[in-house]
Amino acid sequence: MVPAYDLAIVGGGINGCGIARDAAGRGLAVYLCEMDDLASGTSSRSTKLIHGGLRYLEYYDFRLVREALREREVLWRIAPHVIRPMRIVLPYRRGLRPVWMLRFGLLLYDYLGGRELLPPTRVLDLTRDPAGAPLKPGIFRTAFEYSDCRVDDARLVALNARDAAEHGATIRTRTKAVAAVRRDSAWDVTVEDLRSGQRETIAARALVNAAGPWVAQTLASCLGLATRQHVRLVQGSHIVVPQLFEHDRSYMFQNPDGRIVFAIPYEDATTLIGTTDRDYAGDPGGAVATPEDILYLCNAVSDYFTRPVSPADVVWSFSGVRPLHDDHVREPKAATRDYVLELDAPQGRAPLLSVFGGKITTYRRLAEAALDRLDLRQHARWTQHASLPGGDIAVDGLAALAGALAAEFPFLSAAHASRLAAAYGTRARHILAGARAGGSRNPVRRDAHAGRSAISDGAGMGANRR
Repeated sequence: MVPAYDLAIVGGGINGCGIARDAAGRGLAVYLCEMDDLASGTSSRSTKLIHGGLRYLEYYDFRLVREALREREVLWRIAPHVIRPMRIVLPYRRGLRPVWMLRFGLLLYDYLGGRELLPPTRVLDLTRDPAGAPLKPGIFRTAFEYSDCRVDDARLVALNARDAAEHGATIRTRTKAVAAVRRDSAWDVTVEDLRSGQRETIAARALVNAAGPWVAQTLASCLGLATRQHVRLVQGSHIVVPQLFEHDRSYMFQNPDGRIVFAIPYEDATTLIGTTDRDYAGDPGGAVATPEDILYLCNAVSDYFTRPVSPADVVWSFSGVRPLHDDHVREPKAATRDYVLELDAPQGRAPLLSVFGGKITTYRRLAEAALDRLDLRQHARWTQHASLPGGDIAVDGLAALAGALAAEFPFLSAAHASRLAAAYGTRARHILAGARAGGSRNPVRRDAHAGRSAISDGAGMGANRR
């Protein structure tokens, strides 16, 4: 007998897992397949920010900025272990955006999204503030400091998948959708386990194509359908270098070409620098930071920091392909980060929803909008106030949790306790349960890829079938 579900989802990135979590929590039978590991594509290759998108104000994308600003604190509240507040320093640079424009943009940024917890913008005197110490002396005297949040992006995806599974969803990794046939009121979806080669067919009342940069390819090869929308593949590269400054704030630098680049404290004694924006052609899975990308990022931050950065300093680089909705603007940096949901629902036949664009900050709202479009709102919206797994602590409770873990499990070093608290939140206790020494369990090894593999054993999760 063919397993039957209310909703089948193709794609295990942030949008697919977010939709799966929301739908499963409303009592729907959900199946999700991902051809690789969770967050193995775009969703783990971001700039690690939960942000409103200050620069999108220049393109009058007020709806997207407002929605993203409102989501910052929502996501911080439900996942304070993987999302934390961050102050960003924006130095004024003569000859680029004028002071009045920066002031006005940040005023809008502070009040457009109903900020409650995050502190407001303030003006810095870089000749006195420690944030000025790493910058070239005599050139940068004034800066604006504003609030956004940082995120462990891969863990955020994994937590959504974990919560979906705990609400009954079936999550299958390394499982590719190879064909889907619409049979009146249901889809027959054939999937293949890419390790064993075994195939199975499941039925679903509705189908979501959340394949990210592969969304158009999935429509053509798996479904045999064309799309009315067009996806623009834009590559963003990042580099990681040894720590460039000792404080915990980040920088947002303006460049003469109009782009902006972030320099963000990252992991242990390193700095993350990104991102680039350029059109991409080819297999999205093959994107790498090119020598030109790396040199661009090195030169961009070297214009600001006293200590120059060269390609020889790069200890790691990564690159992702953003599947943006093609709004036909000329430059990749100006392409909208908003999402478009394309619904194919002939009268009386099973619907197909394809997701184009989007950004990690607005994934939860995208999930709500997707279920609205599919008319699968079996129960009321619920994700705004429901903690993600391990996130049932106060927004400022991470340090206290790490201290409690270190006290309860004396073999943990302070750094190890902090690492486990930041990855698993209160669920670290479940991982450590029964451990009496550091060698009896190795939770860090179990999560070697920042959370992507923590719940992706190939067998999948959950079993909410009809």
